[in-house]
Amino acid sequence: MHCCKFIVPALLVAFSSGGAYAQQVGTSRATSASQYPVKPVRLVVGLAPGGATDIIARQIAQKLTETLGQQVIVDNRSGAAGSLAASIVAKSPIDGYTLLVVSSSFAINPSLQELTFDSVKDFQSVGRIAQAPFILVVNPGLRTESVKELVALAKAKPGTLLFSSGGTGGSGHLAGELFKYMTNITVEHVPYRGGAPALLDVVSGQVQFTFSAITAGLQQTRNGRVRALGVTSIKRSKAAADIPTIAEAGVAGYQVVTWYAVLAPAGIRSDIVNRLNQEIAKIVRMPDVAEKLLSDGAEPASDTPAEFGRFLSEEVMRFKKLARDIGLKAEKISLR
Repeated sequence: MHCCKFIVPALLVAFSSGGAYAQQVGTSRATSASQYPVKPVRLVVGLAPGGATDIIARQIAQKLTETLGQQVIVDNRSGAAGSLAASIVAKSPIDGYTLLVVSSSFAINPSLQELTFDSVKDFQSVGRIAQAPFILVVNPGLRTESVKELVALAKAKPGTLLFSSGGTGGSGHLAGELFKYMTNITVEHVPYRGGAPALLDVVSGQVQFTFSAITAGLQQTRNGRVRALGVTSIKRSKAAADIPTIAEAGVAGYQVVTWYAVLAPAGIRSDIVNRLNQEIAKIVRMPDVAEKLLSDGAEPASDTPAEFGRFLSEEVMRFKKLARDIGLKAEKISLR
């Protein structure tokens, strides 16, 4: 009986000590989370230096270096239309030190490639950086002053009009295919190696129309070399407020935009995701960053991780459906 007098207090001490230890561990974890980051952060970009995604990533990296107090490094891993970089990040540690900067092609790739990862399930959305519409432009010699007139002409002469893009499977191509699908017209696609030659052949009259990057398309519009009929965003662009959206010009529900965003590997802690989201939202509202984005025809965009996650999932499904409907088939790729 006397031994119990010693055992019970001893157990109480043990449980009390365990509780204190657990509290210390919890406090230590909370402290380390609040101190993130404690070492350099890597932003992986799936394109070579110099492209729009790379330029935006470097802008964000420079500002994040200042706001986070640790160096943020851009790591270009081009290959397989951006899927090599995505594969690297999907398999990286879930500690917040390896992130992925993507454009809208990330949501298109699952429709065109047999990927080694799931574009939605294997990533955690951090947030959008910016987005920009395309602009539908036609050769001035084409007797069309509006989207409705272009559709009417295409229906009157099925198979005779040509539209160009910067390459098969790119956002500009899918913008044209969605336009064809939603208006039930028959026009032929002519792929080029880049948006610049695709636009120049609209200027020369080799093809009749294209969905151009807005900055380049507006420049040629203002020079009188092409005629702008509409922008592809759901709302009018701040860079071209006088040009209607294609949706308001007669194709209800039409929307295709180029967007740029940050993703992390799935499983990353929510406190790190929220910290990054908040910092990026502050950065895109900085006057110098916002001005640079607007000068390139893009608009700063900030949403919560959950909001962008839903948007990304919807984009992937939308393009998969479009690819099925128009007969585009996914191909195996080599991640080299």
